[in-house]
Amino acid sequence: MSGERRQFKSVKEVPPEDYYTSGRRTCAGCGPALAYRLVLKAAGVNTVVLGPTGCMYVANAHQFLTSPYAIPWFHTQLGGGGAAGVGTAAAFRALMKKGKRRLEDVNVVVFGGDGGFADIGFAGLSMGMSYDYPRLLYVLYDNESYANTGIQASSTTPWGATTTFTPSGKVRRIGNERMKKNVALIMAAHPGVRYVATATLWPPLDLMNKVSKGLGSGGPSFIHVLVPCPKGWFTPPDLTVELSRLAVETGLWVLWEHENGRFRLTYKPSPRKHVKNYMQLQGRFAHLPASEIDMIEEVTEREWEIWAEMDRTGKLMVP
Repeated sequence: MSGERRQFKSVKEVPPEDYYTSGRRTCAGCGPALAYRLVLKAAGVNTVVLGPTGCMYVANAHQFLTSPYAIPWFHTQLGGGGAAGVGTAAAFRALMKKGKRRLEDVNVVVFGGDGGFADIGFAGLSMGMSYDYPRLLYVLYDNESYANTGIQASSTTPWGATTTFTPSGKVRRIGNERMKKNVALIMAAHPGVRYVATATLWPPLDLMNKVSKGLGSGGPSFIHVLVPCPKGWFTPPDLTVELSRLAVETGLWVLWEHENGRFRLTYKPSPRKHVKNYMQLQGRFAHLPASEIDMIEEVTEREWEIWAEMDRTGKLMVP
């Protein structure tokens, strides 16, 4: 596992091979499951997957002699994803250096949810991004709540969203008053990090190409993937990919990459749709009046002025 960068080869179409297959117990329309499938298609067969505790650990754990993985996978503690990724990459490097394993590129992909990377495992993720191990990719699958334990609010839950810990009620109509944490911008601010990006399920090739770029960057990389959750967002299962598209086209989810110190938008909605097109499809925002949705639209418009400036200059700023 050398540290040199690999020449990036653009993914032109979704390959037919699947390394995340049947044998799982995810909900109908599960966004994280679709993200797993696309990420592993891009990573390929020579990949080891690590999974901190979360929705996708519980839904995918090896029980009753079944597993959805056609490649090696193992579970790590909720806050241990960062360290486990570094340890696994270090083990492969040591075995190859000692001649106990042939010299080859082995991808180490660590999938963490809101708790696994945005909250409980945040410190470990930050630590992992500071090392020099190549072909080590951390993926935050962000369904904007702790869905595994009953849809509690996390630091990536958007303002105004109803969760079981931040319900809309008579005393507090707006339960969640915290703004969503931008984990990707924080990772991109780490010194020396070669590749950080955001993605969602639409367009799929955007996510897959970012996986390829991250794995070939020559060092640890990070992708923050927005993944709709029908259970937590109170939406029909067949809207998962459509919600991903609308998140991008309304500008509430911004697709970008920070590669070797330079920022670039990878999709610019033109014209950008009003945020109501995205929010009004979700029951978790049903209590918000039109005036508050318009307020979110105004904030989004101002933030996009900053995103455009970052794209123009290639430099990081804080929206």
